[in-house]
Amino acid sequence: MQTKDGMNYAPQGKPNPVVAKGEFAFAAIALDHGHIYGMCNGLIEAGADLVAVYDPDPAKVEAFVKKFPQAKAAASEEEILNDPSIRLIAGAAVPSERCALGLRAMDHGKDYFTDKTPFTSLEQLEQAKAKVKETGKKYMVYYSERLHVESAVFAGQLIEQGAIGRVVQVIGFGPHRLNAPSRPDWFFKFENYGGILCDIGSHQIEQFLFFTGAKDAKVVHSKVANYKNKDYPELEDFGDATLVADNGATNYFRVDWLTPDGLGTWGDGRMTILGTEGYIEIRKYIDIARDPKGDHLYLVNQEGEKHFSLRGQVGFPFFGQLILDCINRTENAMTQEHAFKAAELCIQAQVQAVRVE
Repeated sequence: MQTKDGMNYAPQGKPNPVVAKGEFAFAAIALDHGHIYGMCNGLIEAGADLVAVYDPDPAKVEAFVKKFPQAKAAASEEEILNDPSIRLIAGAAVPSERCALGLRAMDHGKDYFTDKTPFTSLEQLEQAKAKVKETGKKYMVYYSERLHVESAVFAGQLIEQGAIGRVVQVIGFGPHRLNAPSRPDWFFKFENYGGILCDIGSHQIEQFLFFTGAKDAKVVHSKVANYKNKDYPELEDFGDATLVADNGATNYFRVDWLTPDGLGTWGDGRMTILGTEGYIEIRKYIDIARDPKGDHLYLVNQEGEKHFSLRGQVGFPFFGQLILDCINRTENAMTQEHAFKAAELCIQAQVQAVRVE
């Protein structure tokens, strides 16, 4: 698995199929972001059949089919959308184009699974809400920093079991390595990526809502800056925000593109979750200067101190749950309300952010 560049970070777990072969077919459309590989890995491990792929760039399709030879290269997007056997479209389009692809997928009777951030404007969010209501189809989001990180999955299980009592605060850090020469042109255009809080900030807000059990929150304050990358004037390489949830829990998070080359992975993602009876610290991708592998969780509560090394121990239940949700029209993997609320709040944080010069 590639660990130097977050754009091509594609976790692989153990096969844990929830359906028989041939029972759930899906296709990939739009390969603009490398997260599409992680999305497909997760679905395949859960038993889904990847049957087709389309992107207007033949080089992207060639690389994808090399990784997933079972996927037939379609001649057009319409070929996939018009195939009644395909139940789900997975896409990692340019962020500003993700909503439009989802609307087309739902119009053709498909559920939609998109990379984060799912929208770059509140207008897109409203369009998607209306289309979900009209079609009854799903608009699910790959919030990978929780869904595809075993230590984060385990943290959710501990919280559900009451290991730290009521969660009252979440502090998240989402640093990323820029690797500017390897990035596509759209990555540096604000209209395309939507701003740092809208983009990678979406992970942080989604986790805050999930770990606290909140249905809604208010963005109290947010800031963005370009501290280091003046050659890319539309890039924001720093952002932070403070939120208060409807249940009284609070959140602070910071995201940035300032990871130094000396770090052994693409970003030292961490999270501290404070409860009334203890706290959890997650070291997602590395335990610096100690263990190059990630997925470390530290638990302190009334019973004592514990360290868990979770790589390869927990799995990624979201993907199987999503497949079964699509089949049974349930909402066990993630509710539509939750997916949309995280998206809404990250856009709000972006819109009201103070620009630090």
